[in-house]
Amino acid sequence: MPVKSTGAKAKRMPRAVREQQMLDAAVQTFGQRGYRAASMDEIAELAGVSKPLVYLYLNSKEELFTACIRREAAALVAAVREGVEGAAAGPRRPADQQLWAGLTAFFTHTAEHPDGWAVLHQQARTHGEPFAAEVAAMRDEIAAFVTGLIGEAARDAHQDPALAGRDVSGLAQALVGAAESLAQWANETPGVSAKEAAATLMNFAWTGLGGLMDGRRWSPPR
Repeated sequence: MPVKSTGAKAKRMPRAVREQQMLDAAVQTFGQRGYRAASMDEIAELAGVSKPLVYLYLNSKEELFTACIRREAAALVAAVREGVEGAAAGPRRPADQQLWAGLTAFFTHTAEHPDGWAVLHQQARTHGEPFAAEVAAMRDEIAAFVTGLIGEAARDAHQDPALAGRDVSGLAQALVGAAESLAQWANETPGVSAKEAAATLMNFAWTGLGGLMDGRRWSPPR
């Protein structure tokens, strides 16, 4: 029978692969239906496995949701780091170009993984601990990374190694918060590309409202 055949395949599939398949289904379900409305039956059906197998691998709905948050957070942080480090390869590039690369990577990832972004930005934050703490840890890691970029830009501009401090950390927090809100807006607004969202934030953060009012804009490297 087809059901037995599916079960046989499930047993032969490596555990890590099967678990990722379940997480894929869970992220899609949580992202589109919300944590409360999502059911383990839905997730199991979408993953093509039995509900007992989901519980065997991931114990509970809470642990499954936590695993989804951790996976999506790690993927987002890795994408941003890869974007910046790729831009920094070879001759040292200005900090604004590295920031541009990181923002472009951020908006590209959130656009390509809307369900994962919904899990991180909407679902995890609204259902209390420990879910909110998982997202806060991700946010702190990205903010620390951005703090380094802004601090480097400040030192380059003023040749003052002591300049990077509380103000720079505050600017990084503001930039990360703006990026999160802009990513949500971009995902909900048809036709907004990742580069357009990144350019919007670069103009706001790097050029500033005063510069924009004077007709000055930041331009990405060719």
